Amino acid sequence: MQTVSVRPLSNPAFGNLLRGGLIGLLLGTLAGCAAPLPRLKPPLPAQWQHAIASDPAKPTDLHGWWHAFGDPQLDALVDRALTDNLDVAQAVERLRGVRAMQRRAHARYLPKLDFNTNQAIDPDASASFFDVGFDSTWELGVFGRAEGTRRESQGALDASVADLRAAQVSLVAEVVREWIDLRTAQQQAQLLAQISHARQQDWQLLQVRERLQLIAPAAVDQAQAAFAQAEAALAAPRQAINASAQQLAVLLGRNHPDPAWLQPGKPPELGAWQLDGTPAELLRTRPEIARAEADVLSSAGELALAHANLYPSVGLGASLVWATDLNNNRRRTVSNGLISAGPMLDIPLFDWGMRLAAEHAKDHQLKASVLAYRQAVLRGVAEVETALGSLDQQQQREQHSRLAWQALQRSDRAVQTRVDLRLSSPLDRVQSQLAADQAAIELADARAAHSLAYVALFKALGGAPLPANEAPPAAAASTPAAATVPAAGTQR
Repeated sequence: MQTVSVRPLSNPAFGNLLRGGLIGLLLGTLAGCAAPLPRLKPPLPAQWQHAIASDPAKPTDLHGWWHAFGDPQLDALVDRALTDNLDVAQAVERLRGVRAMQRRAHARYLPKLDFNTNQAIDPDASASFFDVGFDSTWELGVFGRAEGTRRESQGALDASVADLRAAQVSLVAEVVREWIDLRTAQQQAQLLAQISHARQQDWQLLQVRERLQLIAPAAVDQAQAAFAQAEAALAAPRQAINASAQQLAVLLGRNHPDPAWLQPGKPPELGAWQLDGTPAELLRTRPEIARAEADVLSSAGELALAHANLYPSVGLGASLVWATDLNNNRRRTVSNGLISAGPMLDIPLFDWGMRLAAEHAKDHQLKASVLAYRQAVLRGVAEVETALGSLDQQQQREQHSRLAWQALQRSDRAVQTRVDLRLSSPLDRVQSQLAADQAAIELADARAAHSLAYVALFKALGGAPLPANEAPPAAAASTPAAATVPAAGTQR
């Protein structure tokens, strides 16, 4: 890289040059500021295509959506996970590191003072000098350098906040999912155990009939096979219970599951809830979109710095030096001091073309980040729309499964009455119990699918507790629905 540097001078006639430099600096400040930030126009639809739940309930809080299940154990698990999860803890530490650097990003354009000593020998080896002094430099962030640095550091901070937010959103959704899977698997294991017991009764009753020569042996073999299959089916929910318990332990930063989790309990059942809002609300909570905005801001900062590199780097400098002659041969010392001050210029010459190419490259990167922002919005809208459609379908599935289960429950009670009156065989009661239990399993699966669709919706919306202790006030109070990047600062 070829540059021309102008260092401070101590010539008395330098006053005129200093004044000229200050005038040039003022003109550069007025003419070389950073370019305005690109205007972001999120491609949002006017309204959701799928109907939003309108249950008679208060609007569900995006930052506490899991409370709609009304499960105190689940609430406690989420609170503990947000405190102890290692992925969130890593994101918090990264945020703190980025914030520490962001708070000092402006220090590059503040005056600096250095103390130094040096020992110098004349080329003819006739004298030796010991220098002591102070050097002060002040790089002026003209031509958009200061604004570019501010954008770059703010973008890095906003990206780190978005990463923390994404970790929290994913964590809450995973904890709720695993808890629903755990409780559903426990319920299914209980129902399958009942089915296995009913299959065993059926096999035993058929064995009695076989001994009475009322049925063929093949019917007994079929009943035995059905009983064995029912026993084998118990392996799936038991495996799911173990897997969910282990995964919950990982999410909570523990090395083993809590024994209380393995005690069978009622699965969380979704209560009444209501979602108020428009697609524009998506921009306020979804961390992927916030991260895309931060990338736009960082790219704008990199472009501003690349543009500033086309112009001279301007600064002010001053030195105060004392020099002492340490010529031992002459056995005398001479001390004097020297003060110098003036502007400092670093002007690009022969590598100007490379700097211009770098600016063009950063400009294309900025355009790409704007397109990535639009893509993030489209992806978010599509994910929410998909979740809304799935939630509606799973709600209908649960309703129909409940109707089927209730009908089979009534039929089972009627068969039981007939058996008590000796109007039907106990085998008929076994079959009605099997049908009712199978319907109960299907209902449990449908209820879990409905609950998981609800979880998917609020994960797509970016629902999680606000990181009040970690997010900076500017980031928390920003309104991404605005046309420009939040926290962009005043443009000149």
